[in-house]
Amino acid sequence: MRAVGIVLAGGSNNRMRELVNKRATAAMPIAGGYRGIDFVLSSMSNSHIQKVAVFTQYNAKSLNEHLNSSKWWDFGRKQGGLFVFTPTITTENNSWYRGTADAIAQNLDFLKKSHEPYVVIASGDCVYKLDFNEVLAYHIEKRADVTIVTKRISEGDDVSRFGAIKTNAEGRIEEFEEKPLVSNSNLISAGIYVIRRRQLIELIEANMYEDRYDFVSDILVRYRTVKKMYSYEMKDYWSNISTVESYFRTNMDFLKKDVRDYFFSSYPDVYSKVLDLPPAKYNAGAEVKNSLVSSGCILNGKVEDSILFKEVYVGNNCTIKNSIILNDVYIGDNTYIENCIVESRNTICANSSFVGDPNDIKIVVEKNERYIL
Repeated sequence: MRAVGIVLAGGSNNRMRELVNKRATAAMPIAGGYRGIDFVLSSMSNSHIQKVAVFTQYNAKSLNEHLNSSKWWDFGRKQGGLFVFTPTITTENNSWYRGTADAIAQNLDFLKKSHEPYVVIASGDCVYKLDFNEVLAYHIEKRADVTIVTKRISEGDDVSRFGAIKTNAEGRIEEFEEKPLVSNSNLISAGIYVIRRRQLIELIEANMYEDRYDFVSDILVRYRTVKKMYSYEMKDYWSNISTVESYFRTNMDFLKKDVRDYFFSSYPDVYSKVLDLPPAKYNAGAEVKNSLVSSGCILNGKVEDSILFKEVYVGNNCTIKNSIILNDVYIGDNTYIENCIVESRNTICANSSFVGDPNDIKIVVEKNERYIL
């Protein structure tokens, strides 16, 4: 594909509450064995984008470890590769990324040294599958300056989390409002953009000269009447995981057969870093209904409508309902968990009870020592 990829994965997010105390949003576990960033990287790999840059910053350790090799997504390692950029102190700059445009600006040499004519820019906190070749073909057909991938959200969804867009009959964007409190449009930006590489360099350099740092507000919204911007509307599954509620709902969507089949049983595939773990073990007394149980788990209790990530131990007479248990959690005997997200590497003492509300998911963060000498 005649494009280079950029994944913006460095921002912090208060709406994720305690879940981002350990990791970036793009590193959040999804569907038992994946991370949020796996979906955009897989789409880029399947679209034959060979050269991808990931910009990380906030709580980047877990994400950087996940991205320690390009082989999991099969990026070209001779003609391209996977490049991870974190803020670097130089003689010309000593600041963190001050926004998405500033992140690109501080690594502008990456674009200047590339030879691909187009750039695909995407966030790392969305779950979807997309053929970027189709988006690029649409971009070229419309002779657009910028193409924004869009999605129609359901009535009642919180539009204030997204950019609201209005288009004309030909798909050209006429209005673009970033995170409005109220909007009569249900067409939102999916956080995916296609732009010509040289034009992106020019716009970023103009931003740097004017001390502007945000890609959406300072480029897309500001230039919407000057540049030809078009909407490419997605019809298939797309979900943003930047709030606790949306993260929980997105994971629970994978308990639906049609969603699982779309992501895991139909081409193209979704790739992730692989850990060599034994299959899940179901001991006497284990009972599992409508749940995803990952490798390395040991179950002795009851699990219903839940997702258990890798290396979770469930003790005797435990009940887990409508909950997400992240990696490497030990759950003691006689524990009851419902409507919760249990943070990774937790130890839940025996005879504990944690119950959240279906409309207000409880995050469980215990600091008990698992091994006491």
